[in-house]
Amino acid sequence: MSLTLLSSPLQGFTDFRFRNAFNHYFGGIDTFYAPYIRFNNKLIIKNSYQRDLQLEHNTELEVIPQIMTNSADEFLFVVDYIQELGYKELNWNLGCPYPMVTNRGMGSGLICDPKKINNILERVHKETDILVSMKMRMGYENAEEILNTFPILDSYPLKNIAIHARIGKQLYKGGVDLDGFQRCIENTKHKLYYNGDITTVSKLKEMQTRFPSIDHFMIGRGLIADPFLPSMIKNDTTIYPENRWEIFREFHDTIYHQYDEALSGPTPIKMKMQGFWEYFSQSFSNPQKTFKKIKKANNPKAYQQAVAEILKNG
Repeated sequence: MSLTLLSSPLQGFTDFRFRNAFNHYFGGIDTFYAPYIRFNNKLIIKNSYQRDLQLEHNTELEVIPQIMTNSADEFLFVVDYIQELGYKELNWNLGCPYPMVTNRGMGSGLICDPKKINNILERVHKETDILVSMKMRMGYENAEEILNTFPILDSYPLKNIAIHARIGKQLYKGGVDLDGFQRCIENTKHKLYYNGDITTVSKLKEMQTRFPSIDHFMIGRGLIADPFLPSMIKNDTTIYPENRWEIFREFHDTIYHQYDEALSGPTPIKMKMQGFWEYFSQSFSNPQKTFKKIKKANNPKAYQQAVAEILKNG
C-alpha cells in the first residue's frame, strides 16, 4: 500500500518559511496544512495569514489552508479569499485542544455540537463549491462525541477527516486512544487520516499494522522534533544520513535568518527559536541539557555559540 505523509499544522511553527526550508532540506511530506486562519470579531484576514498563503511563498509544495471557526459567515468569507488565490480545498479545524479556543466553542470544543457543525457545513456546501476536509480530535470531554457527529458528516462530500486520537481536555498528555480510533473507522464512510504520536519509524509501522486500511498519516510535533523522520519513513530506514548535523545546521540557519529578518529585535527571534528548540532538543541525547543551553543564550552571539556547541557534540 502506498503511504502518504502530511504535516499537521502547528500554530507559530509551520508557516511558509518553515515549510519551504523543511521541504528543501529533508523532504518526505506530501502535503502541508497551513496554520489555521482565525478571526477576532472582524472579518479581516491578518497580514500574517495573507503572507503565509501567498502563492509566491508556496510554489513547490502542496499546501492546504485551514480555518478555525464556529461561524458559517467566517467560513464563507475565507472560502472566497482562498478561492481568489487559487486554492480548491479548505480544512476545518475541530481539533485544537487549547482552552482559549475550546472555551469559545471552537476547535475540539465544537465537536459536542453536531447541530452547529451541520448548520455550517450545510451553508458551505449550498453556497460554495469548495472541497472541505476536517481535522478533529475524538471529542473534548470524551471519545463518544465524535461518533455523534458521523451521521452528520456522512451526509456531506468531505474529502477526508484527519483524527488526532486524543480528546481535547488531554491536550497532549497521556497516550493516544487507538481503540477509539478503531471505533471511528467502523462508524463513518469517510476516508480517515491517522494523527497522534508518530515520533519514530517503528511507531509509524505499529500504526500501519494496527490500522491496515489507513494509508494517510499526519505528523505534527514529531516532524519538528526530528525533521528527518518523514524521509526515513518513506525510505523505510532508521539510519540517519552521515552528514545529519550538517544538514540540520543548514536548515536551522535558513529559518533563523529568515525569521530574524521578519521579526523586529532580539527578543522575538530569541523566543521564536526557543519554541523550535523545545522540539529540536528531543533529537539529542540529553534534551533537557540541550534546551537549557539555548535558554541561557541571552543575545544572538551567545545563541549561535550555543547552537554550534550543541551540534558539535551531536
